[in-house]
Amino acid sequence: MRGCRLVSTIPSPAATVQDSPLVRAARGLPVPHTPVWFMRQAGRSLPEYRRVREGVGMLEACRRPELVTEITLQPVRRHGVDAAIFFSDIVVPLAAVGVDLDIVPGVGPVVAEPVRTRADLARLRDLAPEDVPDITESVRLLVAELGATPLIGFAGAPFTLASYLVEGGPSRNHEHTKALMHGDPGLWHDLCAQLARVAGAFLRVQVEAGASAVQLFDSWAGALSRADYARFVAEHSAAALASVAGLDVPRIHFGVGTGELLTLMGEAGTDVVGVDYRVSLTDALERTGGRWALQGNLDPALLFAPWEAVRARVVEIVEEGRAAPGHVFNLGHGVLPETDPDVLTRVVELVHEVSAR
Repeated sequence: MRGCRLVSTIPSPAATVQDSPLVRAARGLPVPHTPVWFMRQAGRSLPEYRRVREGVGMLEACRRPELVTEITLQPVRRHGVDAAIFFSDIVVPLAAVGVDLDIVPGVGPVVAEPVRTRADLARLRDLAPEDVPDITESVRLLVAELGATPLIGFAGAPFTLASYLVEGGPSRNHEHTKALMHGDPGLWHDLCAQLARVAGAFLRVQVEAGASAVQLFDSWAGALSRADYARFVAEHSAAALASVAGLDVPRIHFGVGTGELLTLMGEAGTDVVGVDYRVSLTDALERTGGRWALQGNLDPALLFAPWEAVRARVVEIVEEGRAAPGHVFNLGHGVLPETDPDVLTRVVELVHEVSAR
């Protein structure tokens, strides 16, 4: 098994995005230091984010190119992270194809008419670039500002999108989703195939506009058994990831509570397997057999602990990551709204410091 090799000969800052630590680590190439970014790094933990978002709804904020650009750049300026993550939401492409939904503060996406029948499915259509010209503009503005810092595009995975559509909103038990999945497998697969096309098209729009990596985010896949994931989900995530397979960008596949699914998620067609905080990188490496680079996986709640405890765990994760073919440091889920931004900045500095030794 090859380890993540650290070298000091790569120029810093990188001359191009392809030379950046994020892209190189995702491809299992030597890096000057372990790259780090945070899921939800552009968001409510930053006072500057709260200022620019004041009075602007989430869906509207995601469709204003100048606002998207500013919000996406904020954590890059403040924390010195090695990548920007495109500011958007996984339901943006659903709204773009005509799904009547809203993102309700404190609740999440709420769908006016859940999708539970063949007639409901007929309301969904494919996503075309003309549906999201603002996304193309936002990405182009960001790429021009970021220079050699990579921009990560993202989309929601078909299962998670399907869960929101079938349940009508967030769900703890996914009872309607699982009932449809097992009760009408044909309709389920047709729904997920449609959503794979939507998610894949959304990823492709971002990459063709200049994004240099993508992440497929499966928020709810951890609610599934291995058998159900393999039977009902894997092929559709694979189809979404395949949409950018020929565009020479690293692909990251991340889910929450997916420790039992890591190998299946890797086999869906990715370069990097995201690991949440419930599974150590050492265990994740054993489960995946060193076939993919790993991303993760500091528990976001640990950022509220005394600095020495945070420091110890960060160092431990960096050391565990050295054994992987490549390692991208991240949290094991998103930044919590009450997180002290200064702690995030210190984590970035620490990862860079200890990984470069």
